[in-house]
Amino acid sequence: MRRPSIASLVLGSVLAAGAFAAGAASAAECLGQPSGQKLTVQVTGVRKAKGEVAVTLYPDQAGRFLAPGGKLARERTAAIAPTTSACFWLPSAGGYAVAVYHDANADHDFNRTLIGMPVEGFGFSNDAPTKTGLPAFKQARFHAAGAQTVIRIRMRYPD
Repeated sequence: MRRPSIASLVLGSVLAAGAFAAGAASAAECLGQPSGQKLTVQVTGVRKAKGEVAVTLYPDQAGRFLAPGGKLARERTAAIAPTTSACFWLPSAGGYAVAVYHDANADHDFNRTLIGMPVEGFGFSNDAPTKTGLPAFKQARFHAAGAQTVIRIRMRYPD
C-alpha cells in the first residue's frame, strides 16, 4: 500500500480548512443572529453591476411595512447583474415582507424625480403590484417556513 506524500497531506489539510472556512463564511454572510430559519432573497433583473442593492426585511405587522423605523433588517450588497442575492437569519417561521431597490449611485437613498417618480430600480416580495402607488403589506407578505426559504424578487426599472 502506498503512503500519502507530505505534499498531498498538506494540500488535503489546506482544502479541508478552506471548505470549513467557506462554510463558516456562508453562515456569517447572512445578516442577523444565526437561527434555524434562513431567508435567501434573489433579486433578478438587475441591469448593471454598479452601486448596491438594498434588501429590507419587514416583520408580520402591516403598520411597519415601508414605515420609517419599521424594518427588521436591511442588507446592502454590491449589485451583481443579472441577479443579486442577500440572506437573513429570521427570528422564527412566519410572515414577512421584503422591499428592494438598486442604489446605483450608492448614496443610500431611493432617488426620485421632483414629482416623486422612481429613478432607480425597485421591487417587492410576491412581485406586489405598484401601478397606482406602493403595495399593501398583504400583497407583499410571504410565509417563511422550514430551515431555508428562498424568494425571488424581480427588479423593476422606470423607463
